[in-house]
Amino acid sequence: MKLRQPTDFLILEALEAKGRNVATNLAAHTGKSRKNINTRLPVLEDYGLVEKIGPAERSGLYEITSTGKAALVYREQYDEADDFEALIEGPSPGAEDGQSQASFARGDDEQADDE
Repeated sequence: MKLRQPTDFLILEALEAKGRNVATNLAAHTGKSRKNINTRLPVLEDYGLVEKIGPAERSGLYEITSTGKAALVYREQYDEADDFEALIEGPSPGAEDGQSQASFARGDDEQADDE
């Protein structure tokens, strides 16, 4: 995962603060050009940090995902982390250390009550 700083984090912050939005509005919120925002949104979608939502396939309406929210939580560690993607996704399923901080940051609730 190769993020552009500060643009990608500004996009994620705007989506978290303002909710689902389109490139034109995100450009206004971030101070970046609409062309820059339009270039970065599909990349962020490929990384699973944002999701393109309807109603129309070509609507250009995006919202932040739980993984995107985790990326914001760990933003300060981006430059130091060897594998930022692994950091924000947390341990692989089956890890025995319980619910990770990254899972908590994403809002995942993986604890089951079937004991």
